[in-house]
Amino acid sequence: MTTTLIIGSGVAAWTLARELRKASPEQRLIMVTQDSGDFYSKPMLSNALASGKNPENLVMTPAARLADMQKVELHTHTRVLAIQPAAKTVQVCPHTQAEHSAHATLPYDHLVIATGADPTRLPMQGTGAAHVLSVNDLTDYAAFRQTLTGKHTVAVLGAGLIGCEFANDLLKANLVPVVFDVAHRALARLLPQEASVFLENRLSQAGVRWKLGTTITHIDKTSQGYLLTDAQGATTPADLVLSAVGLTPRTKLAQQAGLHCERGLVTDKFGCTSNPHIYALGDCAQYHGQHVLPYIMPIMQAARALAKTLSGQPTPIHFPAMPVTVKTPDCPTVVCPPQPDLAGTWETEATESGVKSLFKTHTGELLGMALLGDAVQERQTLAALLPPLQPTTEN
Repeated sequence: MTTTLIIGSGVAAWTLARELRKASPEQRLIMVTQDSGDFYSKPMLSNALASGKNPENLVMTPAARLADMQKVELHTHTRVLAIQPAAKTVQVCPHTQAEHSAHATLPYDHLVIATGADPTRLPMQGTGAAHVLSVNDLTDYAAFRQTLTGKHTVAVLGAGLIGCEFANDLLKANLVPVVFDVAHRALARLLPQEASVFLENRLSQAGVRWKLGTTITHIDKTSQGYLLTDAQGATTPADLVLSAVGLTPRTKLAQQAGLHCERGLVTDKFGCTSNPHIYALGDCAQYHGQHVLPYIMPIMQAARALAKTLSGQPTPIHFPAMPVTVKTPDCPTVVCPPQPDLAGTWETEATESGVKSLFKTHTGELLGMALLGDAVQERQTLAALLPPLQPTTEN
């Protein structure tokens, strides 16, 4: 009997378990996770305040029920100490035991690393730097929600997708978000200039305060909360500081096992790493050797293909055009950015109620889009015209 061992219990891990169980009913499935393994949608963390969700409400299916449904041998609250590729085993240890104590060894025929990503932490000085919060899982969200009680102003570090989503969500909890970013405009990596301005204006009208084009160097604790100092010496008080500057794929275990890692854990077109028995999936993966895609749709696409591969039907991972919905209800936004290596220009139509920006080649081929406000109604029509995500090299 073939054994597939999955490290992780996020959307990537559970989606793969479900798809693999469909494709290979008799295969032995083992899952090892540091936390409870309960299934929830991580993207919901950045709009949970507006929806009135507490941590318990966010859990869609308890881990024990999922494990029973998918016939998974689940090891919760368990650390993976080491991957041993030569022996095709993984050393694990329950959190209740010391790392140097006796540990268990789990075998595998196929190993899937689905460890996700950690919040990127900016280098910061000051007495309050260690108190900066981030929200990357249910435990983080529970602590964040509890800490918000009695607060008024929240400094948000990062004006990217997650920073903008949290800023809009904080408004719904009657809090004032002050958003900082080294970039001179919001969502600078995803939107063209006109679209960024539209988003900033809409969220400003709703109550977001922007402090863009600056770097925070110090965060100091005060009797009232925190004082943030930027590179120009200007100071901003806040009751709390939330970091939302991006994610860093978790690759430590893979690196220690000698696997090829760059920005993430490098895979070929089948999701296979530099070891023929080890695969990567989700936020930790660098698909096709180049794409790090920390979104839900790529996870679903990759999991379906990988399940077939692991059941004996080698299936390349293909990514169709996958527009991303930015959860900023005060400025509905859908974006599908062009691949960085493709040549073209943005063409923008802007009105008081919306912005439609299309990235086209000189021959008029549509390669990317950004739709804001009323323009999001064209999402489905335009998405059908977009090309699939293509690797720039053969794998």
